[in-house]
Amino acid sequence: MSDHDHDHDHDHDHDHDHDAANPSRADYHRAHQARALAEAERLLAVREQLGGRWLAWVAGELYALNPPQFASMVRRELQRMSEPPR
Repeated sequence: MSDHDHDHDHDHDHDHDHDAANPSRADYHRAHQARALAEAERLLAVREQLGGRWLAWVAGELYALNPPQFASMVRRELQRMSEPPR
């Protein structure tokens, strides 16, 4: 019985290590929110200079960002910042 409990604990430790190596989306979001916000502000700052070419330029910038999870965070921030205030 105690051997079984020990195995269970070992599995639990393994799961914990796995979680640490692959942080959840929420943890990732919290860790990188400020950087995503800064990146979105940087992209928006050149919108007036680039005018009609801005969308294509931003698409390229977002495509170059890694990991893709971070790029999608920046894209969401851009959308949020571009929306007219309600």
